[in-house]
Amino acid sequence: MTAVYASARHQGLTDDMIAALPDFENSTLFTPAEKAAFRFADSMAGDFHSIDKQRIDDLAQYYTEPEIMALGWRMAIFVGYGRLVWATGLQSVGGLCPLSFAHEEMH
Repeated sequence: MTAVYASARHQGLTDDMIAALPDFENSTLFTPAEKAAFRFADSMAGDFHSIDKQRIDDLAQYYTEPEIMALGWRMAIFVGYGRLVWATGLQSVGGLCPLSFAHEEMH
């Protein structure tokens, strides 16, 4: 695993857990509460229009309303950051952005 996962390790995830994330639903390494949060994250990152009352009720089994909002805010920040990285072509933290934001004269 690369240094990208240092934060995950710092928060208690093992290399096995990180490797299991793509198939979290079938993993025994995650709690039902974590799996509910992962499902919400998948929806936030993908087809967020599909988030319905059932998805929120799924979260509400394990999290309070303030906790759901905190999860949502955190997801929104990371999803937005990921999309910005993709759109700008910035492939690594600390790398140079290939876009130029210098003022260009319009012709």
